[in-house]
Amino acid sequence: MTPEQFGDAVLSWYDRHGRKDLPWQQGITPYRVWVSEIMLQQTQVGTVLGYFDRFMAALPDVQALAAASEDEVLHLWTGLGYYSRARNLHKTANLVVERHGGEFPRDVTALAELPGIGRSTAGAIASLSMGLRAPILDGNVKRVLARYTAQAGYPGEPRVARQLWEVAERYTPMRRVNHYTQAMMDLGATLCTRSKPSCLLCPLRDGCKAHLLGRETAFPEPKPRKALPQKRTLMPLLANEDNAILLYRRPSSGLWGGLWSLPEVDDLGELQPLVERHGLQLEEPHGLPELTHTFSHFQLAIEPWLIRVKSAGHVVAEADWLWYNLASPPRLGLAAPVKTLLKRAAAELIAGETP
Repeated sequence: MTPEQFGDAVLSWYDRHGRKDLPWQQGITPYRVWVSEIMLQQTQVGTVLGYFDRFMAALPDVQALAAASEDEVLHLWTGLGYYSRARNLHKTANLVVERHGGEFPRDVTALAELPGIGRSTAGAIASLSMGLRAPILDGNVKRVLARYTAQAGYPGEPRVARQLWEVAERYTPMRRVNHYTQAMMDLGATLCTRSKPSCLLCPLRDGCKAHLLGRETAFPEPKPRKALPQKRTLMPLLANEDNAILLYRRPSSGLWGGLWSLPEVDDLGELQPLVERHGLQLEEPHGLPELTHTFSHFQLAIEPWLIRVKSAGHVVAEADWLWYNLASPPRLGLAAPVKTLLKRAAAELIAGETP
C-alpha cells in the first residue's frame, strides 16, 4: 500500500468501527487528552475509565490540577501505579499555568519538553486535540507498524525505535489526523492485539508483511527476558488507641516517591529508634498474611505485623509522619500494597474480622 492507501484504509475502518464514546473523546480539550494519555501509559482502557472520571470531577482543568496539593493528586491516582506519572502531571500543570498562561503549547517539540510527556504523547495531544499533523508511537501503534513492516528487533532498542518512527511519519496523513491517530490506537487495542490478532477484520491485512508471512505474533520482538530479583521487607502497622496507623511520606524520588507508606525494617528489633522518636510503647506483635507485590524490575515480599501501641508521652508529630485514621481516612496518595494492608488492619481492628 502507498501511504495514501494506508491512510484511507485506516480512516475508512475508523468511520465504521473506531471508538468514539470514550470519556476523553467527549468535550475534547488538550487537558483531557493529556490526562487520558498519561493514565493509559502501561494501563488498560477498562482500568482507566473510572479513574479518569473521578480525576476530571475533582480537577476539571489544568488550573485546578496546578492548584491541588500533591497529596490530593496522588490520592486520586492511588491504585493506577507508576506514580511518577502523577507527580509529573502535577509538575506539568504548574508549568503550563506559570509559563504558558494555562494553555498547552501548540507545538510538538514544546509539548515533549514538559515533564512526563515525551514524543509520542506530545503527538497524541497535538493531533487529537489540536488537529496538528504529528505521528505517535505508543504501544498499540508500535505493534501495528512492527507487524505491518515485519520490523526485526526489540522496539526498545534505539535503532529499531528510530526505524518505527520513520514508518509512523511516512504513513501519518495530512488530513483528519485526529481520527487517524485514534484509529491507529484502536486497531492495536481491538484487532492487532498481542496474542490473538483478528487479521481477517483488519483493514491493513493485504499489505501486512507479518500476516503475509503467517508470523503475526512474532512481531514486535519481545524484550529479552531476565529473571526478576526477589526482595523482602517487614512492614509494621503500628496502631494507636484510636485505631490509627503510623505512616510516613517517602522521599519524592525513587520507589513510591511522594506516597505515604508504612515503615520498613529487616526485623522487628529495628523498631526501637522509631519507638523512641514517637514516644511509643509496643504490645505483642501479630502477624498478618504475607503480601507479594510485583514491580517492573523486581518482586517485593512484604511481611506485615500489626502491633498495638500506647503513647508514652507528648511527642510532637514530625512533618513527614502522621497517624492514618482507619475509620475516617484522609485523602492521601498510598502505595497499592500499603492500601491493601491498611484495609486488612481495619478489618481486624475495627470490624473485629480476620483479615
